[in-house]
Amino acid sequence: MPRKSTAPGGLAVGILNALKRTGGLWFGWGGETTQHEPGEPDIHIRAGVTYATIELRQVEYELYYNGYANNLLWPLFHYFLRDMRYSAEERDAYENVNRIFAQRLLPLLQPQDLVWVHDYHLIPLGRLLRESGLRQPIGFFLHIPFPNIEMLRVLPAYAELLRDLTHYDVVGFQTENDLRAFHSGIEHLFGHEAIRADNRIRVGDRLLHADVFPIGVDVEAIQSQATAAMQTDVVKRMVDSLMSRALMVGVDRLDYSKGLVERFNAYQQFLETYPENRGHITYIQIAPLSRTDVRAYANMRQALEQVAGRTNGRFGDTDWTPIRYLNRNFPHTTLLGFLRAANVGIVTPLRDGMNLVAKEFVAAQDPDNPGVLILSTLAGAARELSTALLVNPYDTRTVSHAMQAALEMPLPERRERHTAMLEVLRRNDLSAWARRFIDALEQSAGMQAHVRVAG
Repeated sequence: MPRKSTAPGGLAVGILNALKRTGGLWFGWGGETTQHEPGEPDIHIRAGVTYATIELRQVEYELYYNGYANNLLWPLFHYFLRDMRYSAEERDAYENVNRIFAQRLLPLLQPQDLVWVHDYHLIPLGRLLRESGLRQPIGFFLHIPFPNIEMLRVLPAYAELLRDLTHYDVVGFQTENDLRAFHSGIEHLFGHEAIRADNRIRVGDRLLHADVFPIGVDVEAIQSQATAAMQTDVVKRMVDSLMSRALMVGVDRLDYSKGLVERFNAYQQFLETYPENRGHITYIQIAPLSRTDVRAYANMRQALEQVAGRTNGRFGDTDWTPIRYLNRNFPHTTLLGFLRAANVGIVTPLRDGMNLVAKEFVAAQDPDNPGVLILSTLAGAARELSTALLVNPYDTRTVSHAMQAALEMPLPERRERHTAMLEVLRRNDLSAWARRFIDALEQSAGMQAHVRVAG
């Protein structure tokens, strides 16, 4: 959603960079709530991108965003059933907000526009635009995992969700696993014969193209920004404060899917198992607060503070803090400087659609003396970054061993692993992701068009 002060993140960074290349309109919620019915979109231009943003009523925002989207769809799609809460009232608000989006977006569209809808907040939008008479190609890209039908069936409205997705011309997923999970739902609802060998799906008179479009990063821009960030005061102060200690960095939004509690426990086990590292490594975990109104996040924040405090209290010294745990955001370029300075980048989500921090870490590194990436096998990025140190985030002992292996890895091996990952990032960069999706959407209608993004 195009908030006027967009925080760094996979969806925001990825779509903004893609739009700057293609031009177009980004439509969505502007980050403001009201007690009244939302008015007409606020249209403004920034960095060559036109934004059309609307307000949402506070009560509907709570039910739609904090409720159905993030208390139900987010945990369900990430396989965290214990955190899932269903409410018919929240389901109605989800439908109503998407209808408001459709009503406000429709007058802004031109005959040659393509519409590219992003993420789980807006799954019904394609259907609602069709019901309003829109005939232009509409694509949908899911940034998070898609659950297998045996998981999806827990959702009372699972059939409606699957049918909503069939109103798009192109549906994109991050990984082959997500595509197979989508196929399992289509087969369950419409029969195996609905799925064709060319990744197209026939439902009634509609032909849908479902495929894998792994999102990438702008490698050249990240390398340039990360190198420049090393000369900034904030990054220099951070490096000086290490006093020549090794640095391990994690950058994650505060979310239970990111595996932060398990990661903190693994680091504690690492210090227990390899005591020679005490006083010689600093682990900085940046975790900006997320969805603070959702109870599960408040509970996780408390758990992290307890683990970090226990580790620092047990192993810390007067001149050494083992974990620096920061609940704040930094400018994206500053984060890239932190990543470049790190000897170890740790990305260990319990489940993730892609995770662009893993890719940014690789792109930000000095090729002559690269650090080592520790990456969860349950992140979509693991399918591409196969020469990272791959770990199961639930196995804290194995993660602790990977920390030691990363610190001991000789330079030739680090270069070899980094070179292989960098080649993959260049081949599947941000431009390739956007180009492949837009090409597929254009081919669905045999046209070239302008892009309109709803996200």
